[in-house]
Amino acid sequence: MFFNRNKTGSISWLVVGLGNPGSKYENTRHNMGFLALDILAEKEKLKFNKLRFKAWTATAELGGEKVLVMKPQTYMNLSGESVGEAARFYKIPPEHVLVISDDISIGAGKLRIRPSGSAGGHNGLKSIIQHLGSDQFPRIKVGVGSPQHAEHDIVDWVIGKPMGEDAKVLTQALERAAEAVSAVIAQGPQKAMNKYNG
Repeated sequence: MFFNRNKTGSISWLVVGLGNPGSKYENTRHNMGFLALDILAEKEKLKFNKLRFKAWTATAELGGEKVLVMKPQTYMNLSGESVGEAARFYKIPPEHVLVISDDISIGAGKLRIRPSGSAGGHNGLKSIIQHLGSDQFPRIKVGVGSPQHAEHDIVDWVIGKPMGEDAKVLTQALERAAEAVSAVIAQGPQKAMNKYNG
């Protein structure tokens, strides 16, 4: 196992931000995973310049581990193709695949770290569970809230761009999500939950 990893560059974790590619979806609520990774890239001076496993990728040293940071370029509901391919290539177990996604069941600007769990209706997570054959992977969920008015369609809400106060609290949440990545890797999801959830 150890030698095998060494040969492929000693990557021991995948950090995956979920979103939809294309300018139409930039800065939308559904792209919280991409946006958190943009902040992480800025902090860590990473460049997403390699298209591998159907994803823009960068390698980084995070939480004392060598990590492949990924933004899948399939659409959201096919994200698992990308993640499954990379996990098989580097022989990474599900518990070392950290996924950042949006969540409409959590208030806007709140973070929820979970060590595992169901997809909770999120198509990106559903696809990853299917391709990893497991739901035992940690995730950082960024709460985007849900529409106040019944006439707002959920799809329109998640592919809408937050404005004003909404945008402000989400930007702060994304900063914390980017920071939480190293904590999950170095200390494990439980300790990170105690620090960042809420």
